[in-house]
Amino acid sequence: MSGTEGGSLSLFRNREFVALASTAFARSQAYSTILIALALYADQFGTTGTVEGLFGTAFALVQLLIVLPLGRLIDTHNAKRFLLGGLVLNVLVFVGFSQVGNVSGVILMRVLQGFGASVLWITGSAVVGELSPNEERGKWLGTYNQVGAFSSLAGDLVGGLLLYVYGFTLTYAVLSVVTIGATVAVFLFLRDNPGGRTDPEAATGVETLRRLLDRTAIRALVVLRLGLSFGKMAVIIFLPIYARTEFGMNPFLVGIVLAGGKLTKSLLQGRVGSYTDRVGHKHQFVIAGALVYALGAAIIPLAEYADRVFPALSTSAFGGVTLAPAFFVLFSAFAVIGVADSLRLPASMALFVEEGEHFDAVAASLSLRSIGWKVGQVAGPFTVGAIWDATGVFVAFLTASGFIVVATGVFATLYSLDPAPSATPTPGD
Repeated sequence: MSGTEGGSLSLFRNREFVALASTAFARSQAYSTILIALALYADQFGTTGTVEGLFGTAFALVQLLIVLPLGRLIDTHNAKRFLLGGLVLNVLVFVGFSQVGNVSGVILMRVLQGFGASVLWITGSAVVGELSPNEERGKWLGTYNQVGAFSSLAGDLVGGLLLYVYGFTLTYAVLSVVTIGATVAVFLFLRDNPGGRTDPEAATGVETLRRLLDRTAIRALVVLRLGLSFGKMAVIIFLPIYARTEFGMNPFLVGIVLAGGKLTKSLLQGRVGSYTDRVGHKHQFVIAGALVYALGAAIIPLAEYADRVFPALSTSAFGGVTLAPAFFVLFSAFAVIGVADSLRLPASMALFVEEGEHFDAVAASLSLRSIGWKVGQVAGPFTVGAIWDATGVFVAFLTASGFIVVATGVFATLYSLDPAPSATPTPGD
């Protein structure tokens, strides 16, 4: 049952891909919905920028600590069990979020959410990379991410609407039902031990990680991930908080703002993944995507001056809603960011998978991809939040944009010295 001939939609004839895609759907929908909930918590508890940064740092710190040992475990054990465990943990997180009553509770739940999300992300990506045919890896990974992008869009719109109309409890109940559905799909449709690796001696170890890091191409990719995550996670955490606390947008409008990026990403990412399979030069897609992301981040604080260009619009929908001028700037900025991710993500993941195949350690390579992300994800929100408190919104978002530009320059320089190997592993390496 290959289900791989034709376009991206043909993959949904493959039951194993459907099971894996369902985990991406559940994870991404929860992630996006909770980001909007964090804006409500920030408003409700009157938090500072530094504390709001901790909402992102707490999520990332636990992931930074577990990502490398987790990659090792996935390479040496049954990945299906990790997917099932991560899904069950996410359901418990939703129950916990429904009970929080202070900032400390929010931060604790973000730690647990980070653990569960990391298990699902690394395991799902590794299994998709290993089950996909070499000649269609971009399509598999791009479509897998496209499902996540569509689900994230649903989290923005449906999650934002649920929070606006019904509040926290029912919203978290809906997320639980979706996650339980993904758990059933994985249990029924995904083969046991989907990575097919049973020999620990052939799997990832410290020496393999060192050999991966000896490659300039891997170091270039990790450096870019670090700089990009510093800026990107600051944007992801603070944009909904900015929309809520500075412009008074309700949860549904915040969700629509975020949907600008998710819409462009869900429409484009699978197609771009297939395109990179045909034309190659994946590193050029990575560079273009990172620079476009920096542009989108720099646009965000221009919302302060949106009333000089856009009028406020009122609608009778949802009991009467006024679209502040800032809404249009923030929506456009995140739409640009969605284009950036569509250019960058499929190519970046494919490059890390190819590097991992060179040493027969795909999950380890993806773990390095993730750990580079986590370092910036830990530092970015807290640092940008403190900068915001000390200076203002312009310096905060321009700092995030600047980190991305610098990291992109370093990546372009290093990658030109030592590009990725061919997808065919070298015997004895």
